[in-house]
Amino acid sequence: MTKLVLPAKIFEFTEDAVELPTIYQRLNEYHEEDHYTPVNGETVTLVSEVLELQQDTDSISGIFSRDFITPRQYRRDLVEIPVTEEAPFWIKSFDTKAYLIVMAPSVARGVRKLLTSHVANKLSDVIFLKPWSIREARLTPETLKELHESNPQATKLIWFDDVDIPSVDKLCLAGSSLADTKLYQEYLQHGKIWYVVFEVQRRQIVVGITRSCVVTLFSKSTVEDFINYLLDDLIPLI
Repeated sequence: MTKLVLPAKIFEFTEDAVELPTIYQRLNEYHEEDHYTPVNGETVTLVSEVLELQQDTDSISGIFSRDFITPRQYRRDLVEIPVTEEAPFWIKSFDTKAYLIVMAPSVARGVRKLLTSHVANKLSDVIFLKPWSIREARLTPETLKELHESNPQATKLIWFDDVDIPSVDKLCLAGSSLADTKLYQEYLQHGKIWYVVFEVQRRQIVVGITRSCVVTLFSKSTVEDFINYLLDDLIPLI
């Protein structure tokens, strides 16, 4: 399936690597139920579980499914509706570490980070039997700088943060050949690269990458091709 504007977030395992067969078994056995009684209506069962679990030589993929209640206004009355949200995920071994990619569900933008972080926290509980053993992965400002300067003509947009100019929080540059501009060199002296949007010409996709490893696809591509880019090209840079 071809997708456009597709966000994902990369996390890393902080504990000693658990063998993939053990991870697969724990995820396959995971099933939680909670019961909720709406203001007007019968009690409903809310389920959290992992669906479509698959294991390859060095990776595991699946879909984290979670039921929750969302309130809606209907003819001036509050109606509480059960909803299921699904977030595909991938676990990849690389060298001595393991990484988790969570694709953001198709919900309001402000909720995406909450839900992807919820998946990471829940999978930490399931895999390691304790919280906070999966945390946000990070790219250094120098890595983003190198990504841009390796092919400046492919860069569409750069945001800088940690700016030392009084009353300025962020700086932005847009356009081609940004590495050759005086402003780019000036901004590097006053801030750190936080976000870059550029074309990955080898794969013919446009992506935006933040230092906290939120990656957004901005061009038509299949989910498989996008995930292959994250697994094969981006994770080795972390």
